[in-house]
Amino acid sequence: MQLEIRNYYEVLLMEMLSDEGLMDELPEDYLADLCCVTLNQLPVRYIRHLVDTYFFEDYNELQEMKREIQAALEKSRAFLKQNLQKRIRQEEADS
Repeated sequence: MQLEIRNYYEVLLMEMLSDEGLMDELPEDYLADLCCVTLNQLPVRYIRHLVDTYFFEDYNELQEMKREIQAALEKSRAFLKQNLQKRIRQEEADS
């Protein structure tokens, strides 16, 4: 039996990235890293049916979740940028 459950934060994150045009703009590997690092900073909120969330969710709660995602995204971008710069410096030193 396969259960249909999803992390609502993941759904919202993908929607936000898509709305910003980043799903098509960013390389797939970077996008995967960005999503993982971002989601690891957020709580988990499992849902069964996406349509249920639209009917039952509170507007203020949704806005708070989006703010949490945006803050986590900003931290993740900074972390990945710092990590890339560190790797470039290390490669230059090794050359």
